[in-house]
Amino acid sequence: MTIAHSNQFRSIVALLAVIVATASCARLPATSTPSIERGGPIDPHATPETRALFYNLRDIARRHVLFGHQDDLAYGYDWVAQPGRSDVRESSGSYPAVYGWEVSGLETSSPKNIDGVDFARMRGWIAEGYRRGGVITISWHLDNPLTGRNAWDTTSAVAAVLPGGARHEQFTASLDRLAAFLGSLRGPGRSSGSASTPIPIVFRPWHEMTGAWFWWGVPHTKGDEFARLWRFTVQYLRDVKGLHNLLYAYAPNATGATGIGTYLDGYPGDEWVDVLGYDRYLNSQTSAEQVAGLTRELSWIVTQAESRGKIPAFTETGQNALRDSTWWTGKLARAIEGDSLSRRIAYVMVWRNANRLSRRDEHFFAPYRGHPSEQDFRRLKADPLFLFEDALPDLYRTDAPR
Repeated sequence: MTIAHSNQFRSIVALLAVIVATASCARLPATSTPSIERGGPIDPHATPETRALFYNLRDIARRHVLFGHQDDLAYGYDWVAQPGRSDVRESSGSYPAVYGWEVSGLETSSPKNIDGVDFARMRGWIAEGYRRGGVITISWHLDNPLTGRNAWDTTSAVAAVLPGGARHEQFTASLDRLAAFLGSLRGPGRSSGSASTPIPIVFRPWHEMTGAWFWWGVPHTKGDEFARLWRFTVQYLRDVKGLHNLLYAYAPNATGATGIGTYLDGYPGDEWVDVLGYDRYLNSQTSAEQVAGLTRELSWIVTQAESRGKIPAFTETGQNALRDSTWWTGKLARAIEGDSLSRRIAYVMVWRNANRLSRRDEHFFAPYRGHPSEQDFRRLKADPLFLFEDALPDLYRTDAPR
């Protein structure tokens, strides 16, 4: 058999494995994975830096919470793409510890994502954050593959992208473009010693799946369709495309009065998830009772994560326009520090600062210099529980001090 035919054969076998894996819908019990002391990343071939990030995030969650911000280096309240700038740094004194990015647009070969961030520049900003020791997390609001409209078009489409579906080939082509970008993110190896190694990414696809506002939402699916979508995504990126620098974050949202009650709807199984996340926003009308409720929800997630050997995280939150000048300590920190369990999340990330230049001056979630909540934000940074980039240990080495 020639090398070319051998490679073709291996690819066919890998694709068949993906299809077979997605055929099963059984939810695995919490006890199906090793305990927190023995559990590891779901990719047995994860790069040394990716494995180190997994263990270090899970370990640091017992003592600290990393602070993160979406699109932090790309733009701020009144600026766009200015080297070195960061609203978080200018209002707190440090860059964030976690950098969030969005890659919708790759599937259509657009040069920019849905928020106007150039992908070539994003690649550089991701490398910059990684070189300084920050954690990189990426979300993907894939356009609806049936209609071609955006992710908020809730026309049911999950069945169409699964193996055998009408849009399956289109979906795998989108995954190919995504994989090419994720594989192009490289930086110096800290554990491997390599001059260039894949940058570890906390990948958060199909987030807020327990809500009804995205086409992949569980309410728009039947039976095990969402779990099969998740499993196919993981296995295609990991086993077919050979990406071993990803940690996979499962991140449902609070759903009205039910709160955490629907969290496991669509859960694909412990062997398909590295991070148990949670997306929930706290607006200016959030009551003390709701803050206490969030404490209970975070505690539940921590309990689930630790029993399954996963990383617990508060993957997306914020208060739009920060109308509450003491939101940082009065709402966010109070909820996280509410009890001994809720404070054991690895990181919290607030959403992006859309800016006045894009006529979105009422859509920002981190303070800019001079904002009324700036002083309270500095109080959050001074809280020893929270870590910004200037206080991070080396998260990409297993022998680093913790």
